[in-house]
Amino acid sequence: MNFEFKSGKITIPDANLEYYPNFLNNELANSYYKTFLNTLEWEQYYIKLFGKTIPQPRLTALYAINSEPYTYSALKLQPIPFTEELSFINSKILELTGSNFTHCLANLYRDGNDSMGWHADDEKELGKNPIIASLSLGAVRNFQLKHKTDSALKYALALEHGSLLIMKGSTQEFWKHQLPKTKKEISPRINLTFRTII
Repeated sequence: MNFEFKSGKITIPDANLEYYPNFLNNELANSYYKTFLNTLEWEQYYIKLFGKTIPQPRLTALYAINSEPYTYSALKLQPIPFTEELSFINSKILELTGSNFTHCLANLYRDGNDSMGWHADDEKELGKNPIIASLSLGAVRNFQLKHKTDSALKYALALEHGSLLIMKGSTQEFWKHQLPKTKKEISPRINLTFRTII
């Protein structure tokens, strides 16, 4: 189903989405991609699924301006202090959104086999109607959304290198999202998701 997309705003029911394809120019996006790929403290975490312990299909790192942990999928991650580069990006997102984020959950999708399953960012510590700012660096991947109660409502967006997707309002209450696997041979993608833990 097609929805309206104008000037950064994506108009879909029960959600508030904004997409900025050129949030970082190509030179800056390339520089940050190389820096984060080589310097963030990437880790492989394991989760329990149907009684089995399996590795998450991606690498993860949590950074923050404070010491508050972040819990999701039965994992409790302890943050590392923001790097200079993460602080700069956080300040630029603040200028755009007016939101001062405390945490950055970084995900590294090494190839098309790495993915993120259907979920909503609705953990209790994020509060009601959280704002999630998602910066994409590297390979273009297909981001999908589906409504929690109306199966006819679906949306997909190709997240470009240097782009910023903002999800706010009732988005997490009514929608789930995922980053599916792809059989295409693609290079790594880094996703920096800025959020506030209260």
